[in-house]
Amino acid sequence: MNISVVIPLLNEQDSLEELHDWIVSVMQSNHFSYEILFIDDGSSDNSWEVIQKLRSKNTAVLGLKFSKNFGKSQALHAGFAKAKGEVVITMDADLQDSPDEIPELFQLIKDHDHDIVCGWKKKRYDSFFAKNLPSKLFNWAARKISGLSLHDFNCGLKAYRKDVVKTIDVYGEMHRYIPVLAVNAGFTNIVEKVVIHQARKYGKTKFGMERFINGFLDLITIWFISKFGRRPMHFFGLLGVIMFIIGLGFATYLGIDKLFLNPSGRLIANRPEFFIALTTMVIGTQFFVAGFLGEIVLQSRQNKERYLVSEATDA
Repeated sequence: MNISVVIPLLNEQDSLEELHDWIVSVMQSNHFSYEILFIDDGSSDNSWEVIQKLRSKNTAVLGLKFSKNFGKSQALHAGFAKAKGEVVITMDADLQDSPDEIPELFQLIKDHDHDIVCGWKKKRYDSFFAKNLPSKLFNWAARKISGLSLHDFNCGLKAYRKDVVKTIDVYGEMHRYIPVLAVNAGFTNIVEKVVIHQARKYGKTKFGMERFINGFLDLITIWFISKFGRRPMHFFGLLGVIMFIIGLGFATYLGIDKLFLNPSGRLIANRPEFFIALTTMVIGTQFFVAGFLGEIVLQSRQNKERYLVSEATDA
């Protein structure tokens, strides 16, 4: 199979049939073998009924319905697990991503041996202050912290080699940072392509300003995981040892001062150095224990499902 199109969605009943027909038209005109995977992330409208209808008239359509809203990352994870195509393409279901981009994305993966081709919505049809400006700031911070020179980390339109989606683990809200996850897994041939961004035709956006706050927090998380995810003791243990040595130094100074230099002076417990020593030694011990527990968790971690599929169309 040439292409798997993975489409996570939430309450997009009005756009699904039009999007499906558009994708099918592109696939047929380019003679691609394909499948379309709709991942219903707990929609409260009739999105699932529309997916079932599309499946009844096109066996290339596959659908998964979550029992509740688990998030876009979990939807992509489920879609990646099911995808069978040589090239996996993700896009949003709101018709703001153009299926006409699919042939060129496919060729960039197949002919140029790229691992990932990321869409870049250079010209956007969103509110400048509500979405465009925060997005520019977010992408600037992501470039600085991740080291990847991408203009649009959050663009839903991307193409992947099959090996990439079968290797990386998309969790939490890390869908924004799939290229970073891929680099951490050893897939470094990542390029960017300017894609068409269209104005929303139906409904309204499901994301507010909080997604940028969450995005920055996730960025810090993924930076930490990429640096110390496999060796938490190197971070927490180092901090713990430094803090403990500082505290031990103050305690040693207090002991020498009280025993030999100024025996008749203030009680040790009345001196500020005592509280500095006590606090830093306790914090240092806690950091060290946190690193030790992190190593234990890492060694005993078990993979568990992070979402529950309530229904699925026939595979």
